[in-house]
Amino acid sequence: MDVEVYQNRLDLPAAAGGRIRDTVAMSQPQSRFHRRFSAYLLACAWLFAAPLAVAQEASPVSGATTAAALATQIDAQIGQHRFAQASWGIAVISLDSGRTLYTHHADQLLQPASTAKLFTAALSMNTLGAAYRIPTRVLANGDIRHGRLNGPLVLYGMGDPTLGTATSVDWADQLASQLVARGVRSVHGDLIADDGYFAGPSFGSGWEAGDLQSWFAVPSSALSVQENIVDLTVDPGTTAGLPARLNFDPVDAKPPLLGQLTTTLPRTQSDINLYRAPGENTLYVFGTIPANTPSQHFKLAVPDPALLAGAQLQQALVRHGINVSGKLQALHWPHDDAALLAHADTLAEVLSPPLLDILQSGLKRSQNLYLQNLLLSVGAHEQAVPNSPTSGQFTSTEQWGIKALQQLLSQIGISPSTSMITEGTGLSRRDLATPDALVHLLGYLAAQPYATPLYDSLPIAGVDGTLIGRMRHTAAENNVHAKTGSMEYVHCLAGYVTTAAGERLAFAIMLNNYEPPADGPRASSEVDAIAVLLAAFRGRG
Repeated sequence: MDVEVYQNRLDLPAAAGGRIRDTVAMSQPQSRFHRRFSAYLLACAWLFAAPLAVAQEASPVSGATTAAALATQIDAQIGQHRFAQASWGIAVISLDSGRTLYTHHADQLLQPASTAKLFTAALSMNTLGAAYRIPTRVLANGDIRHGRLNGPLVLYGMGDPTLGTATSVDWADQLASQLVARGVRSVHGDLIADDGYFAGPSFGSGWEAGDLQSWFAVPSSALSVQENIVDLTVDPGTTAGLPARLNFDPVDAKPPLLGQLTTTLPRTQSDINLYRAPGENTLYVFGTIPANTPSQHFKLAVPDPALLAGAQLQQALVRHGINVSGKLQALHWPHDDAALLAHADTLAEVLSPPLLDILQSGLKRSQNLYLQNLLLSVGAHEQAVPNSPTSGQFTSTEQWGIKALQQLLSQIGISPSTSMITEGTGLSRRDLATPDALVHLLGYLAAQPYATPLYDSLPIAGVDGTLIGRMRHTAAENNVHAKTGSMEYVHCLAGYVTTAAGERLAFAIMLNNYEPPADGPRASSEVDAIAVLLAAFRGRG
């Protein structure tokens, strides 16, 4: 089956492939035109491959008994001819002795991909704390008389990325029932969904326009719902010549559609095309799908999550007998909502899970929305601190968060020149960090009061998260706890491992500018091979 998924890119009809190969649980159809997407699919296929396939690839590793022998093993791995044009950066330190066990270009700036999420993890835990819960509120500044609220009702988001997921599927009904308990029976005004708590664009600095239609680059909205993703199912018509059937879940997230998918004869080639231009809501759908073929599934970004959240609350208000006389509207930055919120009272509120739980889900799955929203939550917190220093110019919420990150890194001894992070996820190719900076950060995290739960929040080799299908049947299985990071030509792993001798290590392994040859091992297995060597090490650092 050949499928073309057009993304928000002006120069190429590129699909989602290759951008973040380490994200779990959502797959995209294959494109016949773009190797980036094919590489992504191969990565996903590997992620969910049968354990037997993993076991067949794994080969026994003889554990080195001295640091010099370990260095020889690692040098042999990274010195192979296929890496001649690639860039390796590696740093390994002992958490027990503080000594450096191995380095290779450890002071070289490289793209970290999703290992950059470790910086956001440290920042959010340090600033907001593990127990912090993000509120979503219903506000009003009018009077309630005889059950009637005079004035608009405002659904105000403050960055909860989990709204509408398994932890809060009934969030809208909770808010509606609280309004009923406050005596509200009707609203003489509009229902306004306001995501202005985050000031700035809804995408991270450096995110590529071609990714913004994709599920991994959804808008970072202060009012997010169902992870800002809409599921699209495409089914062929009953006979050739009929239009295909398109079903969206949630239904309220169905975008305006243009074009048509046509059913063709059975056993012909499928050619499904989906395209949404940057900054537009309309989804262009065109191409063909053969009759009698299985349903095809796609996951797309919701262009306006706040409006979707408002629609879900509107329906809940109806279910609970609350009539709203006005219309539903969404309010976004840079619209000034100060007058609307002045003197507003909180009539209802739901809270997110504790920050640590959000962080665990975000790190295990490499979920970009969760980490970007946490960075922005820190930024909003810092901006609200009395007497916060300003330059007199507009500073976005993201910039406030990055300023706070730079201050934290400076405090723990990481130079700004070694950790040039611009957003919270690693999705931006502007992000740069050195292996030294990453292992220094890991050492800091290992010494914090929250070290154990954060350690458990990282993917575990062969067990869960983005490492569930990697390093099985090796010394690293159920041992390595590490954050993955993969984009096209970028393959990284940073975290912790305990050696065969019982020594605790922190490591950062970064491989950039590398595309594996067609007959060579997967890039992820090249990186994993080094982590396995560390796990099998029988000496002492």
